[in-house]
Amino acid sequence: MKPNLYLLSALLATSAAVIAAPLTETTAVHTKPNASSPVVNFFKAGTEPAASPDSVASTPAGWMAVELPGPFEAYVLNKDLTKGLDVVPGANLALAPKVGAPILTVAAKGDKTTITGLHGKWTQVSLERKLVGYIPVTAMPGYLPAIATTVAPRAPASIQAPPPMSAAPAAPVAYGNGTPGHAAPMVNLSNGGASSLPRQFSGKLVSTRRAFTPRRPFDWALNDDAGRRYAYLDVSKLLLTEQIEKYIDHSVVVYGAAKNAADGKDIVIEVESLQLR
Repeated sequence: MKPNLYLLSALLATSAAVIAAPLTETTAVHTKPNASSPVVNFFKAGTEPAASPDSVASTPAGWMAVELPGPFEAYVLNKDLTKGLDVVPGANLALAPKVGAPILTVAAKGDKTTITGLHGKWTQVSLERKLVGYIPVTAMPGYLPAIATTVAPRAPASIQAPPPMSAAPAAPVAYGNGTPGHAAPMVNLSNGGASSLPRQFSGKLVSTRRAFTPRRPFDWALNDDAGRRYAYLDVSKLLLTEQIEKYIDHSVVVYGAAKNAADGKDIVIEVESLQLR
């Protein structure tokens, strides 16, 4: 019986080593084992993902279930909060404060959440809970799923690599700040250009009004870390615009859609929400 135990130990060690193999390319982490499902994070090349052992049996060939420790930034409709400001179990936790946004997960009883922002009909929360994500194994050459913890006495089951699958398509737009559960980093328009899709932008809020100088197209703008303006802010959609002055010269995060200004030389962000960074 001892030889079988030695064989089992060797197989387990080999399997663990393969599972922990570094990724060969930057890899999107999906909410489901499906390339069209929402992306919640990106693992850089060289990362060694932590496999989720409880999800191995239910994970289809071509995918690996990985643990995401959190915390996660998510958004819930105000109507799905209790009087105690807890998220109602079963409520959708979205990746952006808008109808139709990708769903990060569903709230469960006992979830620990902290309110981190308000966005009209939506409340931003920080979720303290481990989640399971999925990555395609094409980024891990030689990957083998975890083997069983028992082996037949004289004929241990052979293990074969899962069939190859086509490379995942280009990652869809994600929201957030790039940590697990927040799908994309803050966007700097000076590097990436404008987009018609709402997303988050960060920078220092400044006033464009100056004495004895012509008035700018918009009264507010975002500056980058070097103090250069990279976008004007259209705050006409905000309800309490008279309070915006308290954010002057502070680092802020705004959520909205970016577009070209009328002159084609500047970028304008149509702000839907604004908060301190």
